[in-house]
Amino acid sequence: MRLNDAGVAGILVDVVAPGRHVQSRLKKELVIWLVTAGVDRHPQAVPVWFLWDGKSFLIYAQPGVKVRHVKANPYVELHLNSDEVGDDLVRVSGYATIPKSQPPAHREPAYMRKYRRHIEGLGMTGETFAEQYPYPIRVRRLRFR
Repeated sequence: MRLNDAGVAGILVDVVAPGRHVQSRLKKELVIWLVTAGVDRHPQAVPVWFLWDGKSFLIYAQPGVKVRHVKANPYVELHLNSDEVGDDLVRVSGYATIPKSQPPAHREPAYMRKYRRHIEGLGMTGETFAEQYPYPIRVRRLRFR
């Protein structure tokens, strides 16, 4: 069983800043699960592309449920997939906003470096991706578990 960043096996411990192993995963992983809840308080988990800048997460969303949920209830969870036996969990609680000043996806160089090949694999350009995913979601005030 893998030890968490606090050096404890099988126990979730809150930390404000992730350790090296978690930082490495956040840089390499392509998908994180975004868990939101609307006014009905029913959680909804969806896989999303994300950018980790060392302090916050940036996600681009289509108009729809994710955006409505964040506007109604900004408290979210983010989860990385575990390994095949359920270890190596990464859970993050945070506060999500939809910043109007955030550049669109195709004008966010780090995001495009990470996902350009995958965007093109969908038959899209950065510009068409940004048109279809126009809502930036920024998650801050993080607690890692």
